[in-house]
Amino acid sequence: MEILAFGVQADEKPLIERAFRDREDVRCLDVFLNEDTAPIAAGHEIVSTSVNADLGAGVLEILAAGGTRMVAQRSTGFNNVDLDTAERLGMTVSRVSYYSPYSVAEFAWALAMAVNRRIVRASIRTRDFDFRLHGLMGRDLHGRTAGVLGTGKIGEAFARIAHGFGMRLLGWDVAENPACAELGMRYVPKDELLARSDLITLHVPLMPETRHLIDAAALKSMRDDAILVNSSRGGLIDTAALVGELRAGRFAGVGLDVYEAEAGLFFLDKSLEAVDDDTLARLVTFPNVLVTSHQAYYTEDAVGQIVDATARNVLDYREGRRSENVLVPRS
Repeated sequence: MEILAFGVQADEKPLIERAFRDREDVRCLDVFLNEDTAPIAAGHEIVSTSVNADLGAGVLEILAAGGTRMVAQRSTGFNNVDLDTAERLGMTVSRVSYYSPYSVAEFAWALAMAVNRRIVRASIRTRDFDFRLHGLMGRDLHGRTAGVLGTGKIGEAFARIAHGFGMRLLGWDVAENPACAELGMRYVPKDELLARSDLITLHVPLMPETRHLIDAAALKSMRDDAILVNSSRGGLIDTAALVGELRAGRFAGVGLDVYEAEAGLFFLDKSLEAVDDDTLARLVTFPNVLVTSHQAYYTEDAVGQIVDATARNVLDYREGRRSENVLVPRS
């Protein structure tokens, strides 16, 4: 029986086809799952979805009515899934609980270095044969302080790189990571971390408790010359408040791989359309801001692990097994 995979990127398609080869027939679609596209899944017992899929109650109702019994999400986060509705409908929902933490941690560092050393501005200038250095001055990160909000696998990988740079480490999390403590990380309250850090990076999941973790008050408590990086989930930052601080001339640099209203924008070509998101339109105009389109995870290693885990989740469903990747039914 054919599996229908939504939101498949061109680079991702051969990896999905390889992972499911000799196991299942899979059809890859580049459209994302939402209420308009959900009817396409009629007759498919299993669908696979990407991180920005709409798996709210309305979409799940449409899928269930069409015969879908399993949703295999190709991501770790599941804040886009109405788990209560899925359970009520008797659907199985799985995710990928682990993939290469280095993919995201290394990209977070790429954002931090790019905004610190004005790489994008320098590249644009040299394309025009403008080789002046004015406005390109950055700072040594050696000897400065990195604040890591969320010290799980990705936060730990980021901290190891920061340690290699010779940075002091501050951490904040619900539980301390012994591996980070061995690097010299000192765990402190969030307010202290924000006030003392030169570089702040976010690696926590998006939940009701963490939505707008970086709100207006948190932004005001940060140093004027701090660097802020978010490669986790867009909803962790109050973007409107961030724009307000940027308009006031604050922050040495902001690197964002995620945006709280990215659904319907990221992963799509909007270059010939008028984007009506005024907040995003203003955000990308700041010279000290770099926005990328949720690509931190996008390495051959990480995507390969994601699709392999998704294939195993489907096999487990077929054979009636449970794993740590199953979100619904709840144990």
